[in-house]
Amino acid sequence: MSERLVPVVCPYCGVGCRLYIRSVDGYPVGIEYAKDIPNISNELGKLCPKGNAVVEYLLAKDRLKRPLKAKEQGKFVEISWSEAIKEVAERLKAYAKDDPNQLMFFGSARTFNEPNYLVQKLARMLGTNNVDHCARLCHAPTVTGLKAVFGAGAMTNTYKDIEEANVIFIIGHNYAETHPVGFRYVLKAKERGAKVIVADPRFTRTAWFADIFLQHYPGSDIALINGLIHVIIKERLYDEKFVRERCVGFDEVVAAVEKFTPEFVEKVTGVPAELIIEAARTFATAGKGVITWAMGLTQHTHGTENVKLLGTLAAICGYQGKEGAGCSPMRGQNNVQGACDMAALPNVFPGYQAVTDPEKRKFFEEFWGVELSGEVGLTTVEAAYAADKGKVKAYYVMGENPVISEANANHVMHTLEKLEFMVVQDIVPTPTMEYADIVLPAAAMLENEGSLTNTERRVQWSFQAVKPPGEARPDWWILSEVGKAIGFDKTGSGGFVYNDAADVLREINACTPQYRGITPERLKENLAGLHWPCPSEDHPGTRVLYKEKFLTPSGKANLAAVPEYKGPVEMPDEEYPFLLTTHRYVGMYHTATMTMRSCALKKRWPEPLAEIHPDDAVKLGIKSGDWVKVVTRRGAYPIKAKVTRAVKKGVIAVPWHWGANVLTNDALDPVAKIPETKACACNVAKITEEEARKLMEKLPPLIPKIEVVRG
Repeated sequence: MSERLVPVVCPYCGVGCRLYIRSVDGYPVGIEYAKDIPNISNELGKLCPKGNAVVEYLLAKDRLKRPLKAKEQGKFVEISWSEAIKEVAERLKAYAKDDPNQLMFFGSARTFNEPNYLVQKLARMLGTNNVDHCARLCHAPTVTGLKAVFGAGAMTNTYKDIEEANVIFIIGHNYAETHPVGFRYVLKAKERGAKVIVADPRFTRTAWFADIFLQHYPGSDIALINGLIHVIIKERLYDEKFVRERCVGFDEVVAAVEKFTPEFVEKVTGVPAELIIEAARTFATAGKGVITWAMGLTQHTHGTENVKLLGTLAAICGYQGKEGAGCSPMRGQNNVQGACDMAALPNVFPGYQAVTDPEKRKFFEEFWGVELSGEVGLTTVEAAYAADKGKVKAYYVMGENPVISEANANHVMHTLEKLEFMVVQDIVPTPTMEYADIVLPAAAMLENEGSLTNTERRVQWSFQAVKPPGEARPDWWILSEVGKAIGFDKTGSGGFVYNDAADVLREINACTPQYRGITPERLKENLAGLHWPCPSEDHPGTRVLYKEKFLTPSGKANLAAVPEYKGPVEMPDEEYPFLLTTHRYVGMYHTATMTMRSCALKKRWPEPLAEIHPDDAVKLGIKSGDWVKVVTRRGAYPIKAKVTRAVKKGVIAVPWHWGANVLTNDALDPVAKIPETKACACNVAKITEEEARKLMEKLPPLIPKIEVVRG
């Protein structure tokens, strides 16, 4: 009997917690806290409920163990790996020969950097930039917004800086519930005397710790942030020296925020004017401040402008380029930052090098040995509409579940039915898999190894702790085999011949400036990881960005002026009188493919509840526990009610893990092209349990029953 204690990175959120998996003969038997690894994200070794239950999803009875080929929807036959790889390669190659833009590739923030690098490399070597991943549905505005203001779209500081801040502004982010281990750094700061300002449409667990709570209406962020900037400028609380020496566009900001008086902002947001003034003064006079946000701020048609305004707010207060300050977007999945860095995006090569830049494109053409497209590709939302029109015909989905994760999910299911060919590479059956022609069984994250980049730009190596079930294989191996079968079978950067994940990372080192010094050897030796940018093998990694200059062409921050207030595209009306917003539960993870296979987590978080204000509940005759039907212009969703003052009057708040995206709006931010899943008009009505059951039957099951038949 062989017993091992293996260091891994938690496969859930973007905090990037370290832990050990205890295994016996390749079988997981438990976990241990990583208290002995210094300077890691979970400094005390503690984990959240998901991290503590991390072994359970590995043992799911319905794990995918062999390649499958569809006979009809929902029915599959087992085939060999050689058959599966051959068919996938031949079909992709045929579509690429006819028109590469008929192909769409979907990377995954739930797997390592190495396969995300390979999936975008495969797409681009086939001739298309149609590649995307879940950042499109969460932090695309963060990437575009921060890049516009500072020159790079990543967290500008680390968790240590949150702990050392004197004020922390948390907006659109239930930090205590979505990233509970990361929230410990907020609590450490508060214990030191730091002030905490929370802005959220719901009174959340995070709001309990706020010194100032700003409860604004969903989608009114532009008015709220401009209101804070207005007060800071009017009272001359901004850092005049920093603005003069390190920023451009200040005069335009002054003009843009002139009309956003506290009184005007109160009318738009519902936040009392005196609280806006107090929050602005508290934030600007602290000396060191951090702003942190998540989906509540980004999932809007004006998400990019929201982020640009937060960058501007931080900059005018001088909260950039020094310790204890900065902008801290919190990633939802554990490798969103890494998948972005690796260019599982339609507009950039690895390291955010634009596909439209002839010089950057020439480098990768020489590096990979093929001619590359300079046309920006489709996002996942755009690809769905292109498939509806017959323009996208084949879809390769790695480790994602768009049937549950995408806005306007009914439309997504409609378009998936129209595809000619679909490959799904995953660890368990998902609703998306029901539309697949070929299913490729992947090893789970703890069953193979590779590098991951957490929300603070910390790159860590996670080791293989247990054996994958059956014939499941690592994502990098699957993509390597597909690439070789297509004909990219050279050794070196121009092919797909790799011995292990470390080989892939060495190739990443060679073409991604921020990762040049983050080699597999260094990561395996240093379990605490390295922060990018790390341009050479003797570089220690960078904790705080922009100490001397920003990464813009001028080296100065481009302050954002947003003179017009923009709310949600859909506002309440007579037919749909409420404003719907979505949120997350601490014990559930995104589309619940992993957490719904954990008995411990399902027991504690068994069902979703729709939050409704008591005044609205009285008018509708609804009590807590009643079944209700939430309806939007896109679909209907049955759910039990929870009557609570945690939401503002006129707002309905629904957790989205159980499939609530049949309701949400897929109207796009014009820059980041993220759908507006955080705000749309809805109606609510009480229904019977029987009516609820009938509505549920029309929704895709979170855990589908996949039938495997004899060939």
